[in-house]
Parts: sequence; structure tokens; C-alpha cells
Amino acid sequence: MTAPRGKRLKVVLYNPQAVFFTMPLALLAVGSELDPDIYDVVIVDARLDSDAENTLLSHIPEALCLGVTVLTGAPISDALRVCRSAKLVRPDLPVVWGGWHPSMFSRECLSEPAVDVTVRGQGEETFVDIVGRLAQGRPLDDCPGCTVKLADGTIRENPARALTEVDKFRAHDYGLIPVERYYELKGKRQLDFISSQGCNFRCAFCSDPFVYGRKWVGLEPVRMAMRLKELWDRYRFDDVNFQDETFFTKAGRVEALADRIVESGMKITWAATMRADQGIRLPEAVWARCKQSGLRRLLVGVESGSNEVLKRIRKDIKIEQVYETAEKMLRFGIAGHFPFIVGFPEESDEDIQATLDCAKRLRSMSPDFLTPIYYFKPYPGSALVIEAVARGFRLPETLDDWAQFDYVAGEPGPWVSPEKFERIERFKFFHELAWKKASRGRRILQKIARYRCNKDNYRWPVEMLFTRWLVPVQTLS
Repeated sequence: MTAPRGKRLKVVLYNPQAVFFTMPLALLAVGSELDPDIYDVVIVDARLDSDAENTLLSHIPEALCLGVTVLTGAPISDALRVCRSAKLVRPDLPVVWGGWHPSMFSRECLSEPAVDVTVRGQGEETFVDIVGRLAQGRPLDDCPGCTVKLADGTIRENPARALTEVDKFRAHDYGLIPVERYYELKGKRQLDFISSQGCNFRCAFCSDPFVYGRKWVGLEPVRMAMRLKELWDRYRFDDVNFQDETFFTKAGRVEALADRIVESGMKITWAATMRADQGIRLPEAVWARCKQSGLRRLLVGVESGSNEVLKRIRKDIKIEQVYETAEKMLRFGIAGHFPFIVGFPEESDEDIQATLDCAKRLRSMSPDFLTPIYYFKPYPGSALVIEAVARGFRLPETLDDWAQFDYVAGEPGPWVSPEKFERIERFKFFHELAWKKASRGRRILQKIARYRCNKDNYRWPVEMLFTRWLVPVQTLS
């Protein structure tokens, strides 16, 4: 497809339905990398548009291609529906999938007739290459970083593309999305921002090592601070939520950014991710500077309260480091989000109890410390899943099956007995009730919940049954 002289080529990008309102940073990344003098990038977000499918279809007749970012789970279902509809309108339309699921199942996604190309891993350079080739009528059969369905129906997996330093890319153009609409849906003027890609660590339950090969690239701090100031001048956000996998990978980079936020005069707060071992190595002066610059909350993945389990899942931290980092956060008045995972293969009752005890200890330290507990799910691409499959565990086999896969909520894996599941679910309910900020009318229930947690007594959970009846558990992924 070629455009008339002087007219830009339209590239349509789609974000499937989901239950969260994080700005579509993946689409911003690939859309911003396209030359705006040549391409007219249109982002359709089904979370914002109640008639997203028809909005998208209105752009399809003149589109050069359709790009879709796809997470494992429920978003697959919407992505399939929309792509199939687009193909009915334009059977010749090239449809490109990128994101976590296509990165891990590049060939399998192409079994779907409505998908023509999948992008693996970092997408900016690969997508620009794909779009340029499509505009010129050139084949994709030797385009690095993608897997392609050829004209005869065969699938070609092209060589991987090396991870590129993110400073080489164009700054994300937030003008491609309705920023104020995201503020409205979030209920706060919060900007989502990503300053790095990848992760150096080897956690066996995570897909990141598979997708990025344990490599990490991050923005230079001065450039990042200048970009944030430009965005603040334009969009007047109150808070920045850094969506990096491991934001504190380089302490000097974070310190330099904090310095420049303070110097800029921006009155903002910010939240980011940190590993427990990074927290204990971070100098006190950097902790103080981060707080001064607006650091309000850290997400510190704990995963397990058992050092034996932490070793088995290759987390490469010790539980003592979690407590030490939490003490630092408490001292500097920084809120904490400490997620746990239970239900790993071969996890003992003692291991689970250690996790529950750790969650209780952290939660009791501060009303601003949250300790959600999730079940281990066989998330594709992770080392634990590869081991489980080798022992006979079966992953979903079709895209429609993967669309039913909820990696946040829902039933645990086969390694958790019904008795363990019941015990954990009851703990989760009473643990949350015991420490959350409660109205005067709920304080009696809160005292009962604290008593139950202190005694590890969760029999006859009438409070839990009544609450779950009133407010069913929501599917999250």
C-alpha cells in the first residue's frame, strides 16, 4: 500500500480491553518511533472507548497496518475479536502483534489466521523496520526481531534483534493519547512513564530473562529529567508512576534523576520498583534525596518468607534484606507494596507459613505497607514453567485457552491442595481486614481479624463469606 504524494501513511495501534488504566506505554514507544512526517499514528484504546471496535474499523480502509499489544490472559480475547473483524473489512491488512505473549509464543500466535507478524522483545526498531518494508512493498522474510507468516502459510522465525540502548529512541509522544482522560479514569493526575527496559536478574518464576536475556538498558538521567519537566509543563501531573521492571538498577542514575527533579522545581511525587538487595545497598544520602524529590512508594517483590524457597526460585535475596529495606522505608516515610507468591511446586506447609508470618510482620510495621498474596501461575517463558512442563504439566494450547488464563486472580496451580487453598484464602481476607484503614463501624471486625491473624485461627469465617457474597472477587488480568 502506498499513500498519495504528500499524504501521511496511517498506522493504527490497538490496546485491548483490561481492568486497569495504565497509559499504553508499549504503543507509545513504537508509535513515537515512527517518523511523524511520514506516518499518521492512531492509537485506539478499548479501555477508554466504549465503541472501540467500530472506531478502529473506521480507520482500517486506509491503514497501512494494524499493530496490537497483547498481554497473556483476558486481553487476548479482545485482541482476537478485533483483529478478526479488521480482517473481514480488509483481508489484505497486515496485522502485527507485539507485547509479552507474542514475545513468548511468536510462532503459536501465527496459527491464528488474523495475525500475520509477531514482534519478539523490544519492539521499537523492529516495528519501524516492519512498517517501512510494508510501505515500500518489501518482504518481511529477513526482518530481524519478528516471526512472519509467509504467503504459502509457512512460518519463518527471523533472527533476534539485539537490545538497543533506549537513549537512541525518540522521546515518547504523549500527544498520541488523551492524557487527561487517563487522569480521569485513574482518579488522579498520575503520569505513567518507563525509563528502562529489561532486567539483569534471573528469577525462575518470571518471563523477563527469557524475553530480554537478563539485559537492561535505561535512559540517561539528565535527558529523563528534562523530558519529565517538558511533560509536567504540558500536562501538570501530580505523580509519576515509573513502570520499570527494576528502576533502582543503577543507584547513581536514580540519584542524578532525584537531584534534577529537586532542581527543576516540579512539585510531584513518584513511585517505582526496587529489589530488597538494592535497598540495603542504596546509600542513606540517596534515600534522603529520593524522598526529598518526591518518592512516595516502592514496590519491593518479596515472593516468599522462606529463604529456602527464595533460593529455589533464584530470587537472589534473603528475607532479612526485605526487613532491612522495609525499616529504611519506614524511617524515610515511604509507603511500601510487598507482593508475595505462594503455591510454588514442592513448597512445604512450613514454607507457606513462613510467607504468611512475613506478610504479617511487614503489614504490622506501617498502615502504608501493603502485602498482597498471589498464587504461583505457570507464566510462560519462566524457568519454573519449563521445569514443570518437563515433568508433565500442560500449558494452554490455543489462544482462546490462553485468553482464560488469569495470572493474578483465580484458582491456584495443581501444586496447592484444597486444604492449603482454603487456609491461604482465609488468611488473605483476615490479614487485609486486620490492617487496612477502617471506618468506626468496622473497627470491631478489624479487632476480630487481628485476633484471628495473631492466633492463626481462621475457622468458621462467617465475616469472609458474607463479604465475598456482597463483593465478588474481580478478575484482574
